[in-house]
Amino acid sequence: MKLPLSLATFALAAWTSVAGAQLPAVVGETPVPSLAPMLKRVTPAVVNIATRGTVEEQNPLLNDPFFRRFFDVPNQPRQREFQSAGSGVIVDAKNGYIITNAHVVENATDITVQLLDNRSLKAKVIGTDPGSDVAVLKVQAGNLVDLPIADSDRAEVGDFVVAIGNPFGLGHTVTSGIVSALGRSGINPEGYEDFIQTDASINPGNSGGALVNLGGQLVGINSAILSRTGGNIGIGFAIPSNMMKIVMNQLVKYGTVKRGVLGVNIQTLAPEIAQSMDLPETTQGALVSQVVEGSAAEKAGVKAGDVITAVNGRPVKDAGSLRNSIGLLSIGEKVDLALLRDGKPRRVTATVSERDATAEARATGAHSGLEGADITDGPNGVLIRSVADGSPAAQRGLRANDVILAVGRVRVANVAEFRKATEGQEAFVLQIRRGNAMLVIPIR
Repeated sequence: MKLPLSLATFALAAWTSVAGAQLPAVVGETPVPSLAPMLKRVTPAVVNIATRGTVEEQNPLLNDPFFRRFFDVPNQPRQREFQSAGSGVIVDAKNGYIITNAHVVENATDITVQLLDNRSLKAKVIGTDPGSDVAVLKVQAGNLVDLPIADSDRAEVGDFVVAIGNPFGLGHTVTSGIVSALGRSGINPEGYEDFIQTDASINPGNSGGALVNLGGQLVGINSAILSRTGGNIGIGFAIPSNMMKIVMNQLVKYGTVKRGVLGVNIQTLAPEIAQSMDLPETTQGALVSQVVEGSAAEKAGVKAGDVITAVNGRPVKDAGSLRNSIGLLSIGEKVDLALLRDGKPRRVTATVSERDATAEARATGAHSGLEGADITDGPNGVLIRSVADGSPAAQRGLRANDVILAVGRVRVANVAEFRKATEGQEAFVLQIRRGNAMLVIPIR
């Protein structure tokens, strides 16, 4: 049933009153909402970035000595000039600080920023962090407009957002969509990722641009897209504003990011591993397989076999999310860890230490059984006498003279008890003593 125009107008007006928004435009007599007033406020804070620089040629033929001699190629590095376009966001008008992606300014020797009012400014790099893909630039100019920064932790799937940037070098362009997902990772396994996924159109050149909410606040920095053609297919990723702020503060202060570590080797807690530890299959967290001697974790009382479930009150879903949470903390910062030990909740406080003082290993793949390991009864456990090179046991990190103390939470004193504890198990956790160190190694 089609409502009369007056009734439809009344219903829309009533909804608007409840939502607390104002309708800024009309079509005929029918009010129509518009993003134009908000965009007029925020678009002056989004800039176009043009870069120039040089990179070394990556032609593999030039690395072949025979090819070089045959074609008389000079034995010197080959470089080529490049120019590219990206986007940025003014986040501090007083100091002229602009946030963009690290990959936008990578290898750039000349950076030009163009404002919405067509002013062109030379920018210098304050610092870059490839791990989070964040860079801070600085320009000298008056009458700049900056964007207020939102608390990205409050973003929810379904929130309306707007992407603003410089796609394909076209200049200021606005697209809209929603937050499609939160906490995305795996785009760059070596990076620190907690992406906001959006279906607002993001294309090459949008990198470093703004993702804003309907209140005109910066929710994220557009960074990457998932595409088979190089163009938008509705899957874009933005760095959350809270992560951006943490990285920016360190870049402004130090020119680089000084990441801290706990000093633990970790694995994602898979459901079958959780079950073998008598934990609910739905338990999420990072399983501590080893604690580095003298590390922040050891001083805090973390032990091999603990499952870290939260950092400063924020849930830890897997090994990657723990790595992200700790990697964004400053050296010397105290961190509250929630963990499970023998199925019981505990809390400890650690002081984050220097990265080059201890190394935090990422989770590795798993292999089944102990194929390739020669085991025998040992003192108070099962002694691994030898491990064949390249075997599943070796790939899981088992070594000769390791002593298996327990399977899950079941102590094993000899090979017979070990075989009984692992019989029919597709996945289990080994508690290992290696010298004076205790390790936990998941086996699948």
